[in-house]
Amino acid sequence: MRTTASRTVGSAPHRPGGYRRRRRPHPHHDAPDTGRQFERIVALPDGPERERLCQEVVRAWLPMADRLARNFRDRGESLEDLAQVAALGLVKAVRGYDPGRGCAFESYAVPTIVGEVKRHFRDHLWGVHVPRRTQELRNRVRAARHELDCRVDDRQPGVGELAERSGLTRAEVEDGMAALESFRPLSLDAELTSTADGYTLADTLGEPEPGYDQIVYREAVRPRLRELPEREQEILYLRFFRELTQSEIARRMGISQMHVSRILARVCERLHDEIEADGGRPAA
Repeated sequence: MRTTASRTVGSAPHRPGGYRRRRRPHPHHDAPDTGRQFERIVALPDGPERERLCQEVVRAWLPMADRLARNFRDRGESLEDLAQVAALGLVKAVRGYDPGRGCAFESYAVPTIVGEVKRHFRDHLWGVHVPRRTQELRNRVRAARHELDCRVDDRQPGVGELAERSGLTRAEVEDGMAALESFRPLSLDAELTSTADGYTLADTLGEPEPGYDQIVYREAVRPRLRELPEREQEILYLRFFRELTQSEIARRMGISQMHVSRILARVCERLHDEIEADGGRPAA
């Protein structure tokens, strides 16, 4: 009877095998009691006393803000900076909290702090502007990957598995995966090989090739040259292909050097205007 009584008296019965499950502590089980301070903060007007009370409450709740900041570590930002951002969110929560609405301060402060940290990632850590939709895809793919990484096997989840877990299409998953770990662009000085040859990303980039422009200009002007009068074609040929001076062309053509200069200027200007009017494209 004693044994039976010992099992029936108490707050929780024993489980089979003598194991009693321990209750998991609340994530903010060490929450300070700042109810009186909040009541005074709401009642006081703006001034030194109200500011002192706000700072006192912020200091009391800083451990909670630090815990929330640690949830975002290893995402490309230092823990010290994350703690500062979380502390800023805590300050906003303390100033905006109204105990008269009936909710606990934790319920109001946690989403405020987390939102401030997420906003910091969105607005300050991307090296280039990324659409918000891409950022949302990145977060959903990342969450799905973490869930699938908890499996027994060590196999990395594929695109199809991530799509099924996150409820996204395969194309959306691929976009989200491309945005993972891409807060900052890769430096052009980053070496691409493990050898000491110094081969960097910049070495893979091409340079402007003036020869391509020459081909485009040549093809654009070729049909227009055929439409010129014979004398103008000959003057252009002697000047730009035979590389004769204007005086030499004038003696060969039996005209003045000034006349040759005017013809060259007029023809070149007309050809230039026609090509520019067509957008630099070869004539049809």
